[in-house]
Amino acid sequence: MRFYILLLCLCCGLPVKAQLSFCNGSKGDPIFHEDFGSGSGLGEELPAGVTNYNFVERGPGDGEYTVADLSYGLNSWHQNSPNTAISNGRALIVNADFSAGRFYRREVTGLCENTTYEFSAFLMNVYDRSSGVCINGGIPINVRFEIWDETDTLLLKEGNTGDISSTSSPNWKQYALTFSSEPGQDKVILKMFNNGDGGCGNDLAIDDIIFRSCGDLTTISSNIGSDGVFAVCEEDTPVGISLEAIPDNSVYEQHFFQWQESSDGTDWQDIPGATSETFEDNIAFTTYFRVKVAEDAVNLSSNVCSSASEPFQVEVIKTPQAPVSKGDIIICSDDDIPPLSVSGGINEKVYWYDAPSGGNLLAEDTFTFTATSSGTYYAEARKVGFECEGSPRTKISLTINEVPAVNDEVIPICLDTTITLDAGISGQQYIWDSGETSQSIMIDSPGTYSVEITNQSNCSSIKIFTVEEAPDAEISKVISEEGSVTIIPEFQGEFLYSIDGVNYQRSNSFDYLPGGIYTAYIKDLADCKTDSQEFPHIVVPKFISPNNDGYNDSFELKGVEYFESSEIIIFDRYGKLIKAGRGEDFIWNGEFQGIDLPADDYWYVIRIVGFKDRKGHFSLIR
Repeated sequence: MRFYILLLCLCCGLPVKAQLSFCNGSKGDPIFHEDFGSGSGLGEELPAGVTNYNFVERGPGDGEYTVADLSYGLNSWHQNSPNTAISNGRALIVNADFSAGRFYRREVTGLCENTTYEFSAFLMNVYDRSSGVCINGGIPINVRFEIWDETDTLLLKEGNTGDISSTSSPNWKQYALTFSSEPGQDKVILKMFNNGDGGCGNDLAIDDIIFRSCGDLTTISSNIGSDGVFAVCEEDTPVGISLEAIPDNSVYEQHFFQWQESSDGTDWQDIPGATSETFEDNIAFTTYFRVKVAEDAVNLSSNVCSSASEPFQVEVIKTPQAPVSKGDIIICSDDDIPPLSVSGGINEKVYWYDAPSGGNLLAEDTFTFTATSSGTYYAEARKVGFECEGSPRTKISLTINEVPAVNDEVIPICLDTTITLDAGISGQQYIWDSGETSQSIMIDSPGTYSVEITNQSNCSSIKIFTVEEAPDAEISKVISEEGSVTIIPEFQGEFLYSIDGVNYQRSNSFDYLPGGIYTAYIKDLADCKTDSQEFPHIVVPKFISPNNDGYNDSFELKGVEYFESSEIIIFDRYGKLIKAGRGEDFIWNGEFQGIDLPADDYWYVIRIVGFKDRKGHFSLIR
């Protein structure tokens, strides 16, 4: 793009005859745009007749110009230029003489008759105030614009910028004026004049000279929305619309209309017969509408001869496609559960359900869902921001297969023997740490053994066998007390206990036994060794209360009848012999020499031939 930078050192200016103004309505596409070329460096000489100054490549003198960027100008000028609001590029640098007058003339064609136009251009005072070359910032620039008819005999419009002072940094400013074409007129002549005085300063740059139609600012009202966009769900189409064009009457005195439609908001087509202020239609697909407005019906056929409203969009929210499954998931129960996953379209969100229709909502606005149990789940896509019908649901399944249920075992083994280790579940695949693949194996030494068990679902568990040398089974003592018997082992470990040599149990206590002579048995779990010990079991009361109520009235020993040679002796707390006797006939009722003894603790000794004496105490309660 090119733009003009003009050095105007003229000695006089013209009075302002009209005010500049922009189009306050709607602007059409440019019918003329002079940007003077793009890029940097030297540009081309202007066509003959555009200016009466001589073209030079650099540093123009009085009455000379060059087309280039600002670095080709004088040292006292700005050395670079920012972009205008429209474009960027080179400059036309002109060093005018001291006489005020015209410095630019261009014929503009392609106009439409009976049409209002806006002419605009960007101007810059290129003198750099901070250079200090000119006193008081130099002479300001002042430009007059004139629009003439094609015969160059009728002045259609003119306007003056007024003084534009220099600045310390480059600054573009846009100026404009509006005019109307005459019937049958299709071209005008643009002239620019320097109004400034000659001397130091008055240096000018011009860029982006544009002509475009100026029309009323037209808005569209609708029965379905007022913000320019109406969204409707696909399942609710077709939807009836009623549009009305409302010009603001800022430019046109009369109005002609042409409604247009577009599928993308870029390429527009006239709607045949839609030439009134209102338009009605039934819409099933996303469609953009706008209305062209002109002051003459013939101008509606051209975008540069009419103005257009902002688009009104009817957006049809299409029902999304069903989400695409990323695959069913099959795992084992000891695996971490990965999320079920789908892919969807842009601006879509996914809802998860437990049924192909209806059902319970499990998760929303996520393309993944982590289930907690086996089952079939369903993903439905919806458009973000709209409460429209969802897509068909996509089925995804999660299968969690159980691993073989195993329990580790601790197994005793006897020295110099073999035992069988069994995986415990039949009909599976097995791999022992020894490499064997049978359900059971034989081993002959303590240690840790393992087997991996794999079922038909290809899920596996590992069972651990801890084989230990069986502990030495030996009885340390037998405690007989209050009708219960406890067998105490000599060594720690797991054993089996019995008092008849037939029925064994893991507990070493036996309760509610009647008195008598018993044999205690102990053996290890591998049945490597058994130990036994005979013991007397006598049930001694903890207290007596001789009150003739029939309960605990006397001191009697249950089981002593099995011991014909037994001897029972009772003492008081001071060691005084209270009573002594033998065998099953021994009974004491709390008397001594016919006198009731006081409530107190009394002591006993039970002597049985072949066994240790048993000693203890009991209470006499009155």
